[in-house]
Amino acid sequence: MNAPSGNLASSGDTQALRVVEAPPVVLADASANPAPLGLCCFGLTTVLLNLHNAGLFGLDAMILSMGIFYGGIAQVFAGVMEWKKANTFATTAFISYGFFWLTLAGIIAFPRLGVADAPTAAAMSSYLGIWGLFSIVMFIGTFKLNRALQVVFFLLVVLFGLLVLGDVTGDRTWTRWAGYEGVVCGLSAIYTGLAQVLNELYGRTVCPLGPMKK
Repeated sequence: MNAPSGNLASSGDTQALRVVEAPPVVLADASANPAPLGLCCFGLTTVLLNLHNAGLFGLDAMILSMGIFYGGIAQVFAGVMEWKKANTFATTAFISYGFFWLTLAGIIAFPRLGVADAPTAAAMSSYLGIWGLFSIVMFIGTFKLNRALQVVFFLLVVLFGLLVLGDVTGDRTWTRWAGYEGVVCGLSAIYTGLAQVLNELYGRTVCPLGPMKK
């Protein structure tokens, strides 16, 4: 009996080993849509703060708590979730406005705690003005999204403008008008967020968002 030669052979012909490549595995994104959370965080907190600006109640722990925990921390979480979905616009919006609420809460709370002095009217108008400019750029970005978001960001730009006028002029009337307008802005964000929830649940358009034609 002949010893095996150590070569793979069949009828005298060497057989080549073929490497079979498996098809790539594509993992579907099964995570939830974080946009409704971010919009509701922004909207509800905006409504409450601007009810204060309209003169309905004082600036108390309720508004600060909403600004820190819901408008701030929860909205930042929504932005991080959007980052996981590679959504640059929503990531930028939710994380930025989430920290806007956190910084605003700090501006209000730190002077009361004796940590820092309260900002002057000129400093506050600069702060609000910078956020207004940021919102203008974000508003331009909504032209590629839907009508509902266009309304939200347009009203937000107007809101910052009215707040700046209130600080620059020292006229409380501008701040009161900003309060009324801010309530509408917040409600539009709440609508846009909850509309996405209902549309997804029912599998059809229950609340229209006005998608842009491609």
